[in-house]
Amino acid sequence: MFQKILIVLLCAMPALAESRPVSYPTGWTTMAMNDADKNAVHVHYSPTFKYSVGYKGEYWREDEWSFHGIQVNYLAKRWNKKASQANVYFKNAIGLAIGDESQTGSHQQLAGFSAIAADWEDRRLFTSYEGRLTHAGDLDQFFMQKARLGVAPYIGNYGDLHTWLMLQVDHNPKSSNPVTWTPLVRFFKGVHLLELGSNLQGDALLNWVIRF
Repeated sequence: MFQKILIVLLCAMPALAESRPVSYPTGWTTMAMNDADKNAVHVHYSPTFKYSVGYKGEYWREDEWSFHGIQVNYLAKRWNKKASQANVYFKNAIGLAIGDESQTGSHQQLAGFSAIAADWEDRRLFTSYEGRLTHAGDLDQFFMQKARLGVAPYIGNYGDLHTWLMLQVDHNPKSSNPVTWTPLVRFFKGVHLLELGSNLQGDALLNWVIRF
């Protein structure tokens, strides 16, 4: 119960963050993510622009277990073009998976995950992909992946309100809905980024980022 309350409280807070998994050198980042499968929070510090290290917490609602651990993100490759940018990241975490008291058997397991993420964007189009392998002992084991495609309906100037219309597809074989489609809207202005959406089953997506 404590783990569930912790994740809910953290995800209710504004996220003070850059949206990317590695921030600027000496930058701190806090991310709060809420979707159909889980509530999550990620707090990390970036010693350089190449990697970050910090705390990762998750609560998987359907299978009723939480993860608490250390996550390291590494920028493997970046392509800076005149009007676009592309990135490839590796993400690895190790920690403890804790099952709810209602579950039978061991409630605590050594757990971790490895993921690869890539994105490309210019001022009009955005696309991204992430694949993740998770192992949490006998509590859970799965591979999941997600992808996004977005378009900006207009090109704003610096300081304007920027809007992105996006479609996200998630594939998680362990979920009661293995494939979900989520239309969402991203708003960005100044230091604030807000994402709002709902998948076709009616599950809400809410991400709030404040960049500093």
